[in-house]
Amino acid sequence: MNYRAQAGSKSNARFDSDGESASTVAREGTTLAVGRDVAVGPAVAARRLRDTAAWPAWGPAIDAVESDDRFVTRGTTGRVEVGGAWVPFRVTACTGRRWDWRVGGIPATGHRVDRYAGDADRSRVVIEVPLVAAWYVPVCRRALDRFARLVESEPSGHPSDAGA
Repeated sequence: MNYRAQAGSKSNARFDSDGESASTVAREGTTLAVGRDVAVGPAVAARRLRDTAAWPAWGPAIDAVESDDRFVTRGTTGRVEVGGAWVPFRVTACTGRRWDWRVGGIPATGHRVDRYAGDADRSRVVIEVPLVAAWYVPVCRRALDRFARLVESEPSGHPSDAGA
């Protein structure tokens, strides 16, 4: 399956933060946890986070994705187009609300969805960035802002299968 960013979404400014991000950054051991609350339940957020078809829509660094798996699981492989170059990826760990991957053979970001006790319609999406890649935090903040707009705009919190 191939998924590509919508026409016109590529831009040299796509990594820039407008300074208005609703995300936060906290150190968690050897990673920086970039997190943002979203107004959807954890199951909805986790499903969309694992949806390779959605990655180009919310991931500012990802122009396109090719993978046999629409929704990542442990062992999912494929490749992502980043800045015009195709780079292989492999998902190294995956549970219902968390997944990690290697991109180009290098351990990359972790992704997780935290739930709020007593609030089924809200969750926190977190991208874990290794400390050595702290420069990538602004990209993750932008990604989470895009992700929030994407999932919060879908009817009833259900991902669209358009383009699948």
